Amino acid sequence: MDAVQKDHLKAYGIAFWTLKNGEEVNWLLNYRGGSFLSKYSKPLEDECKIRGVSYEVLPDAKVNSVLTEVSEASVNMDVVKLEKAPKMAVYSPKNKLPWDDAVTMVLKYAEIPYDVLYDEEVIRGDLSKYDWLHMHHEDFTGQYSKFYSNFRYQQWYQDDVRGQEAMAHKLGFKKVSQMKLAVVQHIHDFCSNGGFLFAMCSGTDTFDIAAAASNTDICESMFDGDAADQRAQSKLDFGQTFAFQNFNLDMNPMSHQFSDIDMTMTRQVQRDQDFFTLFDFSAKWDVVPSMLTQNHDKVIKGFMGLTTAYNKNRIKPGVTIMGEMKTRNEARYIHGEFGKGQWTFYGGHDPEDYQHAVGDPPTDLKLHPNSPGYRLILNNVLFPAAKKKKQKT
Repeated sequence: MDAVQKDHLKAYGIAFWTLKNGEEVNWLLNYRGGSFLSKYSKPLEDECKIRGVSYEVLPDAKVNSVLTEVSEASVNMDVVKLEKAPKMAVYSPKNKLPWDDAVTMVLKYAEIPYDVLYDEEVIRGDLSKYDWLHMHHEDFTGQYSKFYSNFRYQQWYQDDVRGQEAMAHKLGFKKVSQMKLAVVQHIHDFCSNGGFLFAMCSGTDTFDIAAAASNTDICESMFDGDAADQRAQSKLDFGQTFAFQNFNLDMNPMSHQFSDIDMTMTRQVQRDQDFFTLFDFSAKWDVVPSMLTQNHDKVIKGFMGLTTAYNKNRIKPGVTIMGEMKTRNEARYIHGEFGKGQWTFYGGHDPEDYQHAVGDPPTDLKLHPNSPGYRLILNNVLFPAAKKKKQKT
């Protein structure tokens, strides 16, 4: 999985395919970019050839040599055994909206199977069937991504509002914001019970904002038919959030900002200078963040979104910052635990489309088979397959 690999993204699909076929995969952390080692079989070799994935067939002596090297106390490497393919779900609207989701695109490209769920399935309890959930870049606050100012006369926006309101009423809620809060609470329970959660773009900060605002109303009348609570800021409960605290809401319905968690509107970074750096974790001591940061590059091209980068001053103590731009005091890739489960938030919309606009065509991943930014997504996909290993403290 170093520079020799022709298609890093499809290599994850090979690892997943191997697990689905009942074989284990050893993930060699920090060895040649985080390579995968599995027992040889002719079907596996054929599958690599079909998918265009680079591979090497090693004799037993070489395998033993590699495992010995990786296990040496003096090197920052380790072996993590992947045992079982996780059951995958993506929380995503059924209707076609004029934007694309990086996670579903890379899952399809890597040929990793998943089911699509949305509000109705989540609220009826279907999350218990899954190990891993990705949240489409949703607005969990019920403000329709704060697109009102620019897109309220667009047919797709009006259709989305009508569809969301109809589903809320069908499920017994007076407002879309109340339905989305119920979804947030179900996802909280999913994580608390051991589930793995991954989210990008506005699916990250709006999730925490909705949770913090569970006892107040932050939506103005154009979103839910009545005025927002003017004391909403003082009623936020940061004890309900995963990642963020002490943030200030932006309750202007004509603004694209939700709060000062996100730095999209305030950051002044030129595109040719927009990069973030992955932290170099100890593979033997910090196993989880080491898995989540495996890559052939440590400096990742920045990319924008409705939520681009997190203000480090709003991140809770105990949250692990895995990717950051130190000079701007912003985090791009963060991780934490909740109950028995774990979550990862990744800022930005599409790792290979710097400033994706509503209505732009989807990224063709055939043109980006070695994308370091997309690899971070796929690290999270394989993460739940890892054999539970007691963390050192």
